[in-house]
Amino acid sequence: MSGDRNTSPWPGRPDGKPPTLKDVARLAGVSPITVSRTLNQPEIVRPALREKVFRAVRESGYQPAMLTTGSAPQESRLIAILVPTIVNSIFADTVQALMQTLTEAGHQTLLGLTDYSAEREERLLEALLRRRPDAVVLTGTLHTEASRVRLVQAGIPLVECWDQGERPLDMLVGFSHVAVGQAVARALLARGYRHFASLTLDDPRGRLRRDAFRDELVRQGLAAPADVSLPPPATPALGRQGLARLLDVGACPEVVVCSSDTLAHGALAEAHARGLRVPEELAVMGFGNLASAAHLIPALSTVDVRGAEMGTQAAEALLARLAGAETRLRRDTGFELVMRESTR
Repeated sequence: MSGDRNTSPWPGRPDGKPPTLKDVARLAGVSPITVSRTLNQPEIVRPALREKVFRAVRESGYQPAMLTTGSAPQESRLIAILVPTIVNSIFADTVQALMQTLTEAGHQTLLGLTDYSAEREERLLEALLRRRPDAVVLTGTLHTEASRVRLVQAGIPLVECWDQGERPLDMLVGFSHVAVGQAVARALLARGYRHFASLTLDDPRGRLRRDAFRDELVRQGLAAPADVSLPPPATPALGRQGLARLLDVGACPEVVVCSSDTLAHGALAEAHARGLRVPEELAVMGFGNLASAAHLIPALSTVDVRGAEMGTQAAEALLARLAGAETRLRRDTGFELVMRESTR
């Protein structure tokens, strides 16, 4: 996580107004013209001085205006949306519903991709907040401490989606990944499965589901399942590789639980290539209920997380706040197990 722990925290302005360029200059111990030069032409400023100014910007919460060739109408609203990826994305329904609802209300959206990295999210936020968006939507609740501080300082409406965290920054619309992992374990146990394995994309939410799935199996007296962790983003080819790794080391699961439908798609392809009958010899469970899941052969069992509903509710919460409502929404949108032909 970034941030300097050796400097005193910014005490804020006594009048409660947003910090100015002069405040940044005073905090950094430089002239206002030096601050302006650093923000607009950082390449001509010495690295040590540049870092001193940027540190003061972060600590004060100052939001420099972007230089533009024209001026946008004061009433226009810009909402920044940050998601891990849009490649084969289980986030697509959420993003589409968000953007459609906000666009229909007359607002603009700006999409940023974090590549499942809290550090990249931090860098994106630093750049996006300079554009002074009217609101922000984030995926998940796991952020660097520097991001959390910066967002609090920005003082704009914020919705965190796709999670139910213990430290929400503002509004929260999502579901419990722990509850998903537990529910999948119980459902498969109820169908008589006793030998498990998992393919997990290496992202915080995927790990939460995997750990809850494993812990529930152990709690019910079974061995912890074999697991292969895979680097994002998810692709069918990655799912094939993951299942091949499991089988090549001698794992003999009755069912493999995948942290996305995309990985599960690849697992089905690898099972077919090896002549394994699904679900008789190997069952496959996905996550996300992509549009393709019901049309695979066999149709994929999965978890529907109601992505479109999540996006719509997040957008409506932002619209209400932008209209002056004082709501601090906490909404659990839940999920549903969709059992199809890939499990017996």
